[in-house]
Amino acid sequence: MTSPLRLCVRRSPAPDAEGAATLVTVRLPSDVACIEEAVELVTRHCLAGHQATPKTRFRLQVVLSEAIANAIVRGNREEVGKCVYVRAELFTDVIRVYVTDEGCGFDPSVVPEPIRPEQLDEAGGRGLYLIRKLVDAVQFNEQGNSICMTLRRP
Repeated sequence: MTSPLRLCVRRSPAPDAEGAATLVTVRLPSDVACIEEAVELVTRHCLAGHQATPKTRFRLQVVLSEAIANAIVRGNREEVGKCVYVRAELFTDVIRVYVTDEGCGFDPSVVPEPIRPEQLDEAGGRGLYLIRKLVDAVQFNEQGNSICMTLRRP
């Protein structure tokens, strides 16, 4: 069986990613069964050639898993014809990862942090909370269908 993922790795400066040594892009279908493979592929290419600590690897894998799952389930609503796009810009000192879906977006400022006991059983917010705690910086595009996560390399 062939993989539904499309991986393109460039090992030279990317003209549209100023200063990035490597650009990693992945397009995947809105299928939760693809999350694990996508996370493994992106993580492997993001950390190739660098001495990554287990903590950095763990953080990258968790935030990728959460962002991709949110994009598939909440953004694209698992619609078969839609895709999720992952773009990682690799610099010597940071990894910057964008996850973009084809959904209508959302307002991240209205998502509460699920830290109060009465919120623990609610369906939303935990993935975004984890992302915010595990990366060094988080930004969203204006539409709210693309997240940019920055992790410093140790």
